[in-house]
This record gives sequence, structure tokens and C-alpha cells, in this order.
Amino acid sequence: MTSSDLGGIPERPPVTERRLHPITPFRRAWAPVAVLAGWAVHDPDGAQEQLARLTTTMLLLGLAVLVPVAGLYGFLSWWFTHFAVTDTELRIRTGLLFRRTAHIRLERIQAVDVSRPLLARVAGVAKVRIDVVGADDKDELAFLGEQEARDLRAELLARAAGFEPETAHEVGEAPAHELLRVPPRELVRSLVRTGATWGALCAVLVVPTVLWLTTHGLWTVLAIALPLLGAAGASSVGRFVAEFDWTVSESPDGLRIDHGLLDRAHETVPPGRVQTVRIVEPLLWRRLDWVRVELDVAGSANSVLIPVAPRALAESVIARVLPGVTVPQELSRSPRRARWCVPVWWRGHHTTVTGTVFATRDGLLRRRLSLVPHAKVQSVRLTQGPWERLWRLADVHVDTGADKTVTARLRDAEEAARLLHEQAERSRTGRRDARPDRWMTG
Repeated sequence: MTSSDLGGIPERPPVTERRLHPITPFRRAWAPVAVLAGWAVHDPDGAQEQLARLTTTMLLLGLAVLVPVAGLYGFLSWWFTHFAVTDTELRIRTGLLFRRTAHIRLERIQAVDVSRPLLARVAGVAKVRIDVVGADDKDELAFLGEQEARDLRAELLARAAGFEPETAHEVGEAPAHELLRVPPRELVRSLVRTGATWGALCAVLVVPTVLWLTTHGLWTVLAIALPLLGAAGASSVGRFVAEFDWTVSESPDGLRIDHGLLDRAHETVPPGRVQTVRIVEPLLWRRLDWVRVELDVAGSANSVLIPVAPRALAESVIARVLPGVTVPQELSRSPRRARWCVPVWWRGHHTTVTGTVFATRDGLLRRRLSLVPHAKVQSVRLTQGPWERLWRLADVHVDTGADKTVTARLRDAEEAARLLHEQAERSRTGRRDARPDRWMTG
């Protein structure tokens, strides 16, 4: 008897489960070793005492047991990991002793990122990370072959856009148009002009020198100098390595960001999911009119859109992220009586409201202009402490879907009350008129 004999309902093809790349067991084999290393770090005295009791023969026997066990664990964890794309979901089955099956609804996928760490690039594999609406952590598939990872990403985005399973494979990866590329020379110049770089460098040179002159203790100096050196490297060399060859491209599935010198990352800023855009302007960048653009994206860890770029170019990219939004140039400063609440720094608090965004700017040395589209405002609050009440001042807080808050500080109390009621109405109107967050509509 066939499906046509049962009412003409066609049978769905069986779901084909796939495994990860065969190199994955080598990655997972390190888990038992990592457990031992974690114990050694947690209890170094006990680990050293136990290690001193072991003879050479016992160490060799231990390695003879540990290496096969680690290899067997890596193989079995790979063998029992499967994934499949069905008509409605991405299904990931993992677990050696305790089984876990993740059911990721295709329509809830908001971004699919592909990253290639250095060793993975050498081996020709990549890691796929999936951003899902309402989930804090990303599900990931590590590792897949580079071409398989790109094909899976294209298929998931096509399916999330509503394409039928039969045509999703044929859609392929959406074409991208490059909007911006940060030259390495410009990135280096921006890091040299960053206050954090000079602050970390001064700390590395000054603090160990003072400790040596006062204590003459080598281990004390090293204990302080090494963390400071690591912080200095993270604020300069680390950022250069992570933000090298930063490229922003536009495609129907969102803005694509590619970056990294050693570990290459391919990230996506999903359409309609950006809650806040921040334009950061360090003091030493102002003469060159450079800015840094950061994002708050609902359910995503992506936070940097542009590490450094001329203001005009950055604003043109922001217009792609927030269609119809123009970066305001004129903002109103807090009243002069705010100096009794926050001396000097009150001059850095500015606010304005346009037809599309709620905007605030904070800071004197490092300016931060925050833009919140009215449609992304989840709630509005007014707070007023006793000292602010004395000077007829208040703060207006705007909460977004990314669990972030943008605050208009030290506003006139009557102005703050008016902002509160007007912003609530703008948010309702903005959500009603907002375009749907759809993939591949361009």
C-alpha cells in the first residue's frame, strides 16, 4: 500500500543525520587532560604533593592509560554527536552518557556565524555557531569542513527566510556588497591614539620599577608585572589581532562582518535585531574625526560594528543598520544647575529626540553617543534622587530588548516628565509602524 492509497498524502523523505568532521575527536580528546589541569590549578599544593610521590614508572604507566582513555573519549563523543536539518528545525544530538537533543526552530534563527581558529584554518575546518531568539547561549557545531560549514550556513539562512526545503540548497549564500574595510595601518594608528594603550604601557613601566626600588623582590615584581603586561597586550596587540582586516559587507540576510589575523570570524548582524547603536569618540581621535561604532543586538554577543572609521563613512554604515535614521548633530545639554549634582562632568550629558531615535551623549574625554530607535524601546522610567529633586532635575531611562539601558541624565524635571510620556507614545507608534524582521527581503 502506498501513500496515494492513504488519501494522497505524500511521504516525507527520511531525515538524514550527519556527523561532524573526523578531526573533531582530536579536539575533544583534550577534555580529560583539561580536567586534570583544572584540578592542578585549583589545588596546586595538592597537585605538587601528589606529583612528587610518583616515580618515573608510575608516570609512564599513567600516560599509557591517560592517552588511550582521552583518545577513546574523543572518538565516542564524536561518534554519538549527530545533526540534521528537518522541515522545521535544526536538530543536534550530543552526549556520551547523558543524551541531549537540541531542537532549534528554523524561524527562530537570527544569525549563523562561521569562525575559523588558527589551528582549524590549518586543518581546513570551521566552527558554526547559531544565534537563536530568546536564547542566551549559542549552539555550535565544531568542527565541519570549511565548504560544508558555508553550505550549512547558507541553507539555514535560506530556510529561516522561508524557502522550501527543496529550493534551500539551490539558493546558496546571498551575495554581499562591501561597505567598509579597515586598513591595518589605520587600525594601528587608532590603537596608538587610544588612552587605554598608553595607560597600560605606563603601568607596565612604572609599577614594576617602583616595586623593585622599594622591595627588591624579584618574585613580587614578576607577580605584578606579568598581569600588567598581559593587560597591555590585550589592549593593543590583542585588539590588533582580533580586529585585523575588519570588513563590513551588506547582504539580504544582514550585515556581514569578517575579521581576525589568526582566528578568522565570519559574523552576521541580523536585520531588525539591533537595539542600540553607540558612536564612541576617544579624545585623541577627534582631530582626525574618527569614531568607533558598537551595537547592542538582542540575543547576540556581537558588540562591535566598526573598530575605527571616518565619521562620514561610519554614519553611512549606520544608515544601513537603522534604515531611515539620521545621526543627530545637535543635542541639548543639561541645565547649568546640574553642576551642583555632578561637578564638571555635567557638561558631558546631552539629549535629543528625533522622529526616529532617542539619543543621548555622555562623557567629556571619551564621548559616547547612543541611538535607540523608538520601535526598540521596551520601557521608559523616570528616577529622581533627593539631591536631584532639590535642584529640580531627573533622569530618564530607556530600556531595550537587549537588556540594556540608555539614560538621559540630569534633565530638567518638567522636561523629563514630558520626555517620559512622549517617549511612551513614540514607542507604541514605532512598534506599530516598524517593518517586520525578515531575512533575505532585499
